[in-house]
Amino acid sequence: MPRARAPCILADMMGDAAKKVWVEYADYLALEQSTGLRHEWLDGQVYAMAGGTLAHGALSAAMIRELGNMALGCGCQVFSADAKVRVIVTGLATYPDASVVCGDIVTRPDDPNALTNPSLLVEVLSDSTAGYDRGDKFEHYQHLASLKDYVLVSQYQKRVEVYSRDDTQRWVLRIALAGESVPLTAMPGSLDVDRVYQGITLTPTPLKALPVT
Repeated sequence: MPRARAPCILADMMGDAAKKVWVEYADYLALEQSTGLRHEWLDGQVYAMAGGTLAHGALSAAMIRELGNMALGCGCQVFSADAKVRVIVTGLATYPDASVVCGDIVTRPDDPNALTNPSLLVEVLSDSTAGYDRGDKFEHYQHLASLKDYVLVSQYQKRVEVYSRDDTQRWVLRIALAGESVPLTAMPGSLDVDRVYQGITLTPTPLKALPVT
């Protein structure tokens, strides 16, 4: 889901200023348990995860449906945005819009509800998070040795991008538009763009402010 990248600040009540403080991972887990809300954790900072548009929610559900059909009979399991993914190498803990694990699920004792070995991850792009999902977040995800496909789905046009790890460990980008399909590496089969977007009303493209002359 779209993320609000402003951290949840823990107030140090000294004067009028609230200072950022390091939040231990255990305290982050306690926060999630007490609030029932999802947060992203990185470098001791906790980031609130905001809600999305109707198109965002519909596309997340559509991707889970399509991936679920592919996963049948091939030893893979599909998870919704309620499943946390943890990148142990970089420390990131976050909630992709969909995840797939092929084979046994691997977690860590300090957070048994966080996947550490996803084979495929999906993010539905929004205007506020597209840069993060394509940039820093993808860099974190690349440290997941198990990851074979990273799928980005537009909510503004029929467009699915799939980054796949090849035999040389390089990431190869394939883009599919309306009327096209794109193959996956983690599971046999391809994503059919028209089927993913079937019945979904796309979000209007955000208007960009013109530069002042």
